[in-house]
Amino acid sequence: MVPIQRGIEGALYAPPLLEQRVVDEWQKTYLKSLTDLENSRDDLLYELHKLPNQAPADKSMLKAYFEDVEELSQLLEKQLRLVLSRTLNTVRKEPTVIVTALRIIEREEKADTFVLQRYRESGFLPPGRPKKWRQMAMEVLEKEVAQRIEGTHVDEKTANKMWLVRYLELTRQLILEDLRVVKTLCVPCFPPSYDIANKFVSMYHSCLSYHLQEIIQSGLQGNEIVSLLSWIMNTYTGVELMQNPELNIDTSSIGPLLEQRVVDELQKTYLKTMESNYTEWMQKTLETEKEEWQRGEAPQGDDQDGHFHTVSPVIVFQMIDQNLQVTQTISPELTFKALVLGMEQVTKYGLMYREAVIAFKCRHFEDRSQVPYFTHYVITIVNNCLQFMELAQHTKQRYWKTGHHDNSASQKFEALLGTFQNLRDEVVHFLLEEAFLDLEPHFQNLITQKWMTSSHPVDTICVTLEDYFQDYVHLRARNFDYVISEAQNLAAKKYITAMLQKKVTFKSYEDRRDAGLKIIKEADQIKGLFIRVAPKAANFDSPFDIIRNLAEVLKSEDPEILSLDLHGIADKYPDVTPEQLTQLLSLRGDISRSDAREKVSFIFNANKNKQREIRTIFSLI
Repeated sequence: MVPIQRGIEGALYAPPLLEQRVVDEWQKTYLKSLTDLENSRDDLLYELHKLPNQAPADKSMLKAYFEDVEELSQLLEKQLRLVLSRTLNTVRKEPTVIVTALRIIEREEKADTFVLQRYRESGFLPPGRPKKWRQMAMEVLEKEVAQRIEGTHVDEKTANKMWLVRYLELTRQLILEDLRVVKTLCVPCFPPSYDIANKFVSMYHSCLSYHLQEIIQSGLQGNEIVSLLSWIMNTYTGVELMQNPELNIDTSSIGPLLEQRVVDELQKTYLKTMESNYTEWMQKTLETEKEEWQRGEAPQGDDQDGHFHTVSPVIVFQMIDQNLQVTQTISPELTFKALVLGMEQVTKYGLMYREAVIAFKCRHFEDRSQVPYFTHYVITIVNNCLQFMELAQHTKQRYWKTGHHDNSASQKFEALLGTFQNLRDEVVHFLLEEAFLDLEPHFQNLITQKWMTSSHPVDTICVTLEDYFQDYVHLRARNFDYVISEAQNLAAKKYITAMLQKKVTFKSYEDRRDAGLKIIKEADQIKGLFIRVAPKAANFDSPFDIIRNLAEVLKSEDPEILSLDLHGIADKYPDVTPEQLTQLLSLRGDISRSDAREKVSFIFNANKNKQREIRTIFSLI
C-alpha cells in the first residue's frame, strides 16, 4: 500500500510540467484505488454482518487487514484540508485543484448517504463512516476566514494610537477583495448547493463579529469607541463594503455585526467618558474665568459695540459641538443622546457658575476695595448668561430633530435656559445692589424736614445713576433694557418707601401741597433720566407714575377728591395693601390714624369682590 499512500499525497498537487490530461489520469488512478479498497473492506464486513453466527475473530481479522485503508483516508482528508485552507489563493491560479477537491468531497458525501441509508435498514455502519467531509470543508474555510481577519490586526495599542483605525481599514480592504474573489472565481468552482457566496459572507460576518467582541472586551477608549461604532454602523454596512455594487450582496439574512446590547454598552461607555471630560473641561473653564475676575484689570469689549464677554460660553459650546460632530458620523440616535448629555452638563455648569458668582459677590461686599472692577465683571457675567442661552438655542436648531425626541429631553433643554435666565436676573440684582448701596443714604434723606428745602438727595441720586449707566452701556441691548427696567423699579420702590416711613410731619395744607409738588417734580426728574438712557424700557408703564398718584393724595385738600384719589389708587394698583394706604394718609398730618384706617377699610370693602392678582411696585414694598 505504500505506492498508494504516496499517490494520495500527490493526487491533488501534480507536477506542473505534466499535461493536464496526464494529471487527471494520475488523480483518478490513485483515488480509484482508495475507493476500491474501501468498497472491498465494506462489502466483506457487510457480508460478515449478515451472517447469523458472527465470529468476532473474523471481524477483527478483516479490520486489521484493511487498517491502512483508513489511514489512507485520513491522509486524503489532511490533504483536502490543506487545499481548502488555501482556497482563496489557489482559486486565482489553479481553480482545477479546488474543483477536484470538491468532486472528491461530493463523492464521499454520496457514499455517506448510501452508508447511512443502509445503516437504517440493516444496522451496519462501516469504519470511518460517515466522513462528513462537506462539513469539514466548511469548517476549514471558516477557520481560514478567521485567520485572515485576525491577520490584519498588525499593530498593538501601545505602539500606534491609530491601531484600531488601521485594523478596520485593512479588514475592510481584505473582506472586499476576498468577496470579489468569491463572487468571480469561487462561485463557478463550487456546486450550486454550497451557496458558497452567501456562505462566505456569513463566515466573514460571524468571524469579524467574534474578533471585534474580543477587541471590545480588551477595553477601548473614547476615540477608539467612536472609530469602531462609526465603522460598524456606516462603513461596514455601506457602499464601501457590504453594499458595494460589485458584490451585490443580500445582507438581510446575516443580521447586525454586533448585538444591540453590545452597541448600547459601547455607547454608554462613550457617553460616560464624554461626561467625565465635560466635568474636567468645564471646571477648568470656570477656574480660568474666576482668575479673570481677580486680576485687577478691566475687561475689554470684544465686539464692535464694546459689550463685555469672557470666552467661557464659546469654549463650553465648542466642546459640545465638537462631540456632536463626532457622534454625527455614527448615528442620529447617539447624537441625540450626546446632545441631551451636553445640555445637562451646561446646566450643571450654570449651577457651578452661580456658586462662584455668589462667592465673588460676597467677597466684594465684605471689602469693596478688593475688586476695583466688580461692576465691569458683573456686566460680563450678565452678558455671558445671555450668550449661554443664545448658543444653546443655536445648538438646538442645528442638532435637534423635531418629532424624534421625548418630553424629558425638552424639559432638560428648558431647564438649561431657565438656569441661565434665573442666573442673569439674579446677577442683575447684584449689579444694582452695588449701585444702590451708594445711593442708600440719599434715599434715606428723602421726605425729611431737610429735604423740604434741598434738592441735593435727588440730584445726587440722578448723577450717581447716570454715572453707573455709563458702565451699563457694555451690557448687551437686551440685558441693558432689563437692567434699566429693574433699576427704575428699585428706584421707585425706594422713593415710595421713603414716603411711607413718615420721617416728616406736615403742619399745614401749604406744607402738604409743596411737598406733593416737589415729589411730582422729583419723580419726573428721575423718570426723565431713565427715558433719556433707555426710551423704550422707561416709557412703558413707568413706576414713577405711581409716585405722582401718591403725591396727589398728599396734596389733596377736598375730602371728596381725596376719597376719589384713594379709590383710583386701589383700583389701578390692586396689590396695594391697607397698611400702605394708611401710612400714606398718616403722612398728611391732618388725619388721625384711626380715621385713616376707617377710610382705607371702606375702600377695600368696596373693592373686595374685584380680582387682585395683578402685581405692581407695591408688591415689592
